[in-house]
Amino acid sequence: MKIYATLFFAGLFLLLSAALPAQQYDLIIRNGQIFEGSAGASLQKADIGVKGEKIVRVAPGIKGKAAREIDASGLVVSPGFIDLHAHLEPLPLDPQAQSHVRQGVTTALGGPDGGGPLGIRSYLDTLTAVGIGLNTAYLIGHNTVRNHVMGLVNRAPTGEELRQMEEWIEKAMKEGAFGISTGLKYLPGTYAQLDEIVALSKVAARHGGIYTSHLREEGLGLLEGVAEAIQIAELAGIPVVLTHHKAIGLKMWGSSVKTLAMVDSARNKGLDVMIDQYPYTASFTGISVLIPSWALEGHPVREFTKRCEDPILRDSIRKGIIFNLLNDRGGGDLRRIQFGSFDWKPELNGKTLYDWAILQGLAPNVENGADLVIEAQIHRGAGCIFHAISEEDVRRIMKHPQTMVASDGRLSQPGKDHPHPRAYGTFPRVLGHYVREENVLRLEEALFKMTGQPALRLGLKKRGFIRKGYYADLALFDPATVKDKSTFEAPHQYPEGIPFVLINGKVTVDKGVYQDVRAGKTLKKGK
Repeated sequence: MKIYATLFFAGLFLLLSAALPAQQYDLIIRNGQIFEGSAGASLQKADIGVKGEKIVRVAPGIKGKAAREIDASGLVVSPGFIDLHAHLEPLPLDPQAQSHVRQGVTTALGGPDGGGPLGIRSYLDTLTAVGIGLNTAYLIGHNTVRNHVMGLVNRAPTGEELRQMEEWIEKAMKEGAFGISTGLKYLPGTYAQLDEIVALSKVAARHGGIYTSHLREEGLGLLEGVAEAIQIAELAGIPVVLTHHKAIGLKMWGSSVKTLAMVDSARNKGLDVMIDQYPYTASFTGISVLIPSWALEGHPVREFTKRCEDPILRDSIRKGIIFNLLNDRGGGDLRRIQFGSFDWKPELNGKTLYDWAILQGLAPNVENGADLVIEAQIHRGAGCIFHAISEEDVRRIMKHPQTMVASDGRLSQPGKDHPHPRAYGTFPRVLGHYVREENVLRLEEALFKMTGQPALRLGLKKRGFIRKGYYADLALFDPATVKDKSTFEAPHQYPEGIPFVLINGKVTVDKGVYQDVRAGKTLKKGK
């Protein structure tokens, strides 16, 4: 009898279960205008069904039950934005990464400009253990590798040193790096010659990696810098991204006409050359960019200070800085150089080199400006915003079909330093200012540059598009109100008009409120 009773209740349970409507989805997003992610795709009204980490259905009027539904009426539902140039160094201490996620960024590529971690596997393991707020991928930085093997020396590597650097690149690629980055304007990359870069890039190319470069020069030597990157694409057989592409300094304004023609010519020859760009007329980098690189060899503070104690060397250094203040990032006006991160004099953050000169009782000319640059570097340098880019060049580069959107932004938290507004506003600025207000791009063009195009460039697996079986990385925004609020005067402001962001199926921004769900993953090339 016990057996029959057990079978009876088991059958009754199955019968009642069958009568209950099954919960088919964890989340349904209804009534949104869907941008699928492909080039030429148009907005289509449809619903999206999400279960676990994945999109399981995309169709109009999805039937079925879900634990939650989001009404996306009036919103565009896009693949999450992919940032091809992000400074993720603070991530272990700022794992939420709100300054990026609130922009709609769901995946970011770290290790740009020749920097980044040396041991990729152990670093990714650390991030996984901490738990991170967005997906991350990494490049292996040439400057990091060269400094580890050779230090900050101005010479070519020996055969053994080159072999060691090749081994480090090989190791990083096997551990999941997406390619190699260089910072040929920075130490020690500035000391590397073409053959060294080509040899190391060939190693990354063998593993399907890409090459991104802060060019050797973005000011007076811009055309030569672009030509060198194109030559690397040809000699190393590697896809190249001219990262944060721009023309720096008044004398180079308008040069994007030539650099874009160079990209087109290279592509017509069969070379895989692309571009990424941030939508601002100012850059951000260390104040040492104004100093001749030879003066920084060995150690950018200690050895530099010793050289400045020699009157003859100091005079030579000073003349080099004056030249750059007039012709490169200085733009001939100390007001174009704004302090963003100045540990020695934090009261100057947000103020300019012009302001510092006035506070010191000095005439605000380039000669006195050069002396202040030397003082800043002796006291461990400063991060600066350089207002030296033409709006016409920004627009021209943005419109090029091979240009993708990327922030070059450093993860930022309210109240810390005075960052470039790109850290908070890059993606909404393109959508609000350059799409809605200025009509530089159509909405669908801009979204492709933020989603499918960078996903294809990196070879991401099942990301960058809204398709069945793809990860539910999604950004929901209001095309009528999306807007960047971060400014050069008041940078610590999150954008408006992005009420929902999903990362791997988890609602990470919910009705505009950040949720600390740490849904991000560390991505590895080919996996």
